[in-house]
Parts: sequence; C-alpha cells; structure tokens
Amino acid sequence: MTNRPGIPPSTPVRRAAGLLAGLALGAALLAGCSSEGASTDCGLDACTVTFDRGVEASATILGVEAKLVGAQGDQVTVEVAGEQLSLTVGQQATEVGGFAVTLDSVTDQEVKIRVSRNPSS
Repeated sequence: MTNRPGIPPSTPVRRAAGLLAGLALGAALLAGCSSEGASTDCGLDACTVTFDRGVEASATILGVEAKLVGAQGDQVTVEVAGEQLSLTVGQQATEVGGFAVTLDSVTDQEVKIRVSRNPSS
C-alpha cells in the first residue's frame, strides 16, 4: 500500500462531520421562512401556508411573501409575490411570478394555500 503525502485519509469522523454539515445546511434552507398569523410547512419546492382568519396574516416562503387579503365563503383573496389572486377551493392552480398557487381549504378559523415553484418557469 502506498501512502500519498499531503492527502489525509478519509476517516469515519470526517465523513460524519460532512454529513452533519450537509444536514444542517438543508435544515437552514427549509427554515428560511417566517410568518405572522400563519403557520408554514415547507419542502424544497413547495410550501403549505395556513393563515389564521381575523388577523393580519402573512408568511415569507420560498423567497416571496404571501398574505391573506380576505375571505368570503369559499372564495379567498391572497397576495403572492406582490400580485393579488382570487382563489376558490378545487380551482386549478393559478400561476404568478414563477409559482403555482392553489387554495386547499377554507374554514371559519383558517385558510390553507399551497405555493409551489412552477417547473415550467
């Protein structure tokens, strides 16, 4: 066996440290969202945002801000990436700023939308 000078052997400790660093970076990317009056559940390319009704609710997800503007019956107005959208439950996704936005559900207490990166953009 030859020993190459200047190249340290790969050890289990170094591999574990690299794995932990990668996991920490991934967690930091997923945690890169904030909200007020809302909760978020995000993956790499999509987030579900649950807005509390009756308060000024907003969330920053995937690099854009999403706000609940208003809700009446099963129709909701949200602002995503600076553009207002009117959505209804069951409606096909609405595209805005490279994202697809759908309304998942509306109750007296909350509004749930899904924002995903549009793969065709």
